[in-house]
Amino acid sequence: MLDTFFRLLRAVPAPPDAEFLYADDELGRMRERNLRRYLAAVDGATVLLLAEAPGWRGMTVTGVPFVSAREAEEGGPAERAVPGLELPEDPQAPWEASSRVVWAALADWRGPLPLTWPIYPHHPFVAGEPRTNRTPRPAEVRDGTPVALELARAFGIETIVAVGRKAQGALAAEGVDAPAVRHPAQGGARAFTEQVLALNAS
Repeated sequence: MLDTFFRLLRAVPAPPDAEFLYADDELGRMRERNLRRYLAAVDGATVLLLAEAPGWRGMTVTGVPFVSAREAEEGGPAERAVPGLELPEDPQAPWEASSRVVWAALADWRGPLPLTWPIYPHHPFVAGEPRTNRTPRPAEVRDGTPVALELARAFGIETIVAVGRKAQGALAAEGVDAPAVRHPAQGGARAFTEQVLALNAS
């Protein structure tokens, strides 16, 4: 079901200031195992929350969108929803604020948990500083959009919700009209939670 998704994911170019998270090394293989466990656990999702890009404190650690070490650790919300998540022996960051906000909001979600994914699947960072985040360039977003659309197709997603304007603009360029919610970062936690739960209630 996901062969095309992974083929497209591996084909997205990774410039020197972006990291492909699922490389053929120990950390990359661990991330991919986690991602596959996550995708299997959310089978049946009808909503896709489409964010911007992996952050160095969260998805770059675990390979799973909006899952930092804190959410993946034993007893954490992601581990309870997706058993068997692995962590590096020495995670580069213990937590990510956005991950905490997302899982707190999803605790009140009715029905199957939504699928989450970034419009640009690699981790973009400031050149020479991998433990930073930068905004993905327009060309990077365009390269990543087919991956997100294939994931939505593979899951039979009924509703794509853009988490932030970057994802919404990329979808609009492909003729996909998606509602947008506030990104949970930089003071957007309350608005994100209210808007996501309002969509779930409608």
